Order: sequence, then structure tokens, then C-alpha cells
Amino acid sequence: MKRAAKAQSSGLAEYQSRRDFTRTPEPAAGGGPSGTGRRFVVQRHRARALHYDFRLEIDGVLVSWAVPKGPTLDPGVRRAAIHVEDHPLSYYDFEGVIPAGQYGGGDVIVWDAGTWQPYPADADPARELEAGTLHLDLAGEKLKGRFVLVLTKKEAAKKEQWLLFHKHDEQAVEGWDPEDHPASVLSGRTNEEVKAHPERVWQSNRGPVGEALDALGQLGGAGRWEAFGREVAVTNLDKVLFSGSGSEPAVTKRELLEYAARIAPVVLPYLTGRAINLHRYPDGEATPGFWQRHLPAHAPGWLERWASPDGGTSLVISEPAALLWAVNNGGVEWHAWTSATGAPDLPGYALIDLDPGEGTSWEDVLVLARLHRTALEHLGLSACAKTTGRRGIQIWVPIAPGPTFDEVRAWVAQLSTAVGAVVPELVSWQWQREDRAGRARLDYTQNAQHKTLVAPYSPRAVTGVTVSAPITWAELDDPHLDPGLFTIRTMPGRVEAAGDLFRPVQRHDQQLPEL
Repeated sequence: MKRAAKAQSSGLAEYQSRRDFTRTPEPAAGGGPSGTGRRFVVQRHRARALHYDFRLEIDGVLVSWAVPKGPTLDPGVRRAAIHVEDHPLSYYDFEGVIPAGQYGGGDVIVWDAGTWQPYPADADPARELEAGTLHLDLAGEKLKGRFVLVLTKKEAAKKEQWLLFHKHDEQAVEGWDPEDHPASVLSGRTNEEVKAHPERVWQSNRGPVGEALDALGQLGGAGRWEAFGREVAVTNLDKVLFSGSGSEPAVTKRELLEYAARIAPVVLPYLTGRAINLHRYPDGEATPGFWQRHLPAHAPGWLERWASPDGGTSLVISEPAALLWAVNNGGVEWHAWTSATGAPDLPGYALIDLDPGEGTSWEDVLVLARLHRTALEHLGLSACAKTTGRRGIQIWVPIAPGPTFDEVRAWVAQLSTAVGAVVPELVSWQWQREDRAGRARLDYTQNAQHKTLVAPYSPRAVTGVTVSAPITWAELDDPHLDPGLFTIRTMPGRVEAAGDLFRPVQRHDQQLPEL
């Protein structure tokens, strides 16, 4: 049993990599710990096969097992329980329909919920699970009394097999069958009733996003914004931050916040568990922006923080409301560390940054991107490309933990050197921009612990407010591809139509081959 994460955000990589949050109503992250840190929930889930998802709040996440036949109060029955990925705390009250074709597609109800305690009370649950046995007392609406989880089989690359059973105590009930108690303790509905009314399929004008937008629209120029379970103070909502372009009107702070609310379920997996450097423009394009690496003293206490190696306290955006707070404070651009807070010295990506010079045309950038595409295909590596929101393109290659930043940087340098040799007239290896004679730089130096890159879907502080937009490999061949077309006004519609094109970078299971 891999020990549960100490911070909610750091244990959710597998959960997030399996889901497309533009398609599923499941939360990407978020949810605050309970007062005791000891909640449990059981969700009845009709996916390919009926099963019950048994989840315990431990160290900031919901540690989870799939129990095919469901937990029982019958002490004579032992249930198989398959350990699955940790879930965010916000999953505690998730009830709805996961669309067909998505991971775990099917209807879900909150079958039981309540609190739990380890036995003995001073036991460390994470350590007990790591050792293979956890005794726990449940106080739910249906499940009560002492249960035991026992690890029975642990094989590399396979899910752990556990047993879940009830002890002989005063809460035990022989013959107790979970199927005799089918209704949700949250809504009183059955799975069939939830299936008939799938109210929480993600759309920008429905569910928590729609509620947040409605609440923002009801505010005047400032106020307390109830959004995503938090109260966020917002100011100067109708202040013009960026001028319009052509027939497009100017962009106000309200519109920037609306975009952040719409895109939050999609962008959150790329921010969660990573320190954030904000490029702040409190007055928009009226004054130069500035970088903010550390949280100010007045930041609300519910924001997730990380003590960075330089001695400061960095913001970690682990829930949608945190993104809204950042934007309200002028955080127009969101730049995330290239490593996670749980392992800051280990890169999760090999990063290729195509940085155009003054003499580099957009077509030249596309040529360089296509050559990298061909090289990565030849190496059998999965990768995703995105515009920077300006004139460049970045390519992210997800990798399994292991290589150091120095090793990854050397690998990217070797790859890009080979690509650059094909078109030497387009590329300069000089560090200083004035020494490059207007040519592009294939910037492998971004592969360093202290570096940040603009997050996918982040706005850029330019006229019209373009966005760092994920693109398909095929779009590199589209003569109409133009980074200026991706803005805070067009991106939500693109995401609803095409989904999250960057999602494959969340699977960190690749090894970098020898070149």
C-alpha cells in the first residue's frame, strides 16, 4: 500500500490522469479537510459492473477501494476490496452520472457516509495500511461498528487485493445485504433515479460553474463572491484591463474572472500540487506587470501553501476558488513549477520550448514544431503541443519519475540539437536574444527545478487576452492555425467541442530512450 499523500494535491496524479474534466462532472481536486480529518463515504457505482467505492479520509485525500459486492454488517462474510487511486476530498459528496466513454462511466450515488476512527485511537492509519492491516470503527447511517481491512495480495504493476469485513460486535447483523438498502443517504434517490436525471454533466452554464457565473453576474462593482464552496472577495469588476482588438470589445476584470471560473475544472490538474508564480497585472495593460512568487501576508488562510526552497511561501492552486482569488489579485498569467511540491527535484516532463526571434515567422515556428513531432514519433514518445499565447510553441513530454533535471535537460538539448541541424538557418544557440541574429532558440534550459512555464489555458497579458492553447499534432499542418484566434472568449467553446487536448501529459509513465 503506497502511503497516502500528506497534502491533498500531491496524491491525485493518477486520479487526474484518468479523467477528462471537460467531459466528466467529477471534481478535479479541491475540498477542505473535515474538522476531525476522519470522514468516510461509500458510493454505489454502476459502471461496467456494479460495485461499491469505499473511501476513507486519510492525510488530505480519500484513500479508496472498489468493493464488488459491497460492505456488509454480517461478520461471517468477507468482501474482496481492490485498492484504487486516491480521490480528492471534494469527491465526498459526488453524486451524478459519469458520461459513457469516460473512465468509470455510469451512475453514482452516495450510498453511505459518516465518520470513522482507527482502532486503537492513537494508531497512524497510513502506517497501518502500509503494514497491511487497518482496524477501524465506522459511524455512518448504514455502516456502524468495527471493520477490518487486510491486504491479501500485492503484486508489482497490479492493484492491491484486500479483504473488508465486520467484526463480531454489537453492531454486527447476520445476513445483512447492502442491496437491501439501495437509496442515497445524500439525496434519497436510487441509482436508477440519478441516471434518469443526470444533473451534473459538466457544462460551462450548469453545475458549480454555472452557479459561480450566476453569482458573479449578480454582483455590482465589488462584493463577496460565493463560488465553488468558498467566499472570494472581488473588487473593481468593471475595470477595463485590456483593450479590444478590431471589432472585439475591451476586456474587463469581470470577464477575466468569468473565464477563470469556466476553465477552472479543466486547468486545475495542471496547477494542483505545483507552486505557482503569478504574472500580475492589477491595472492591465496600463502599467507593466510584475512577478509574484510568494503569497502576501493578507492572503486568506484557506489557500494551500508550500514552503519553497528559497525560504518563501508559494501559492498552490488546489481548488477552483484559489484560481479566482489569484485572478482577482491581478494574476492574469499562471506559471506553474515544472516539478511537484512533493518531489521538487524530480521533473515530470521533458520540455521543449520553441522561442521565436525577431526574424522568426509563424511558419518557421511551425516547421520547428513539425520536426520535433517527427522526432518524437520516431522515438515512440507521447507528447502534447500548445501555443504559448504569443508567438511560440511548447511541447511537453510526460515522463515517469526518476531522471534528474540535469539528465532531462541534457536529453532535450541532444534532441533539439539534432532537430536544429536540419534547419540551421532558423536556429541560434546563443543565450542572449541580441546575439541570435533574429533566429529562434530551442530552449532546453527550461528543464530546471526553479523554472516555471505558462500553464495550458492560462491567459496572456496582451491585447485581446490570448490563451496558451493546447493544439493537436494535425493542427500543425493547418494553414489557418493562428495563435491569435485562441482567446478567453473562444477557448471555452473550443474546450466544450474538443475536450482537453492536453490531457495525455497527465500520464507520467514514459521512459526517455537513448538518442
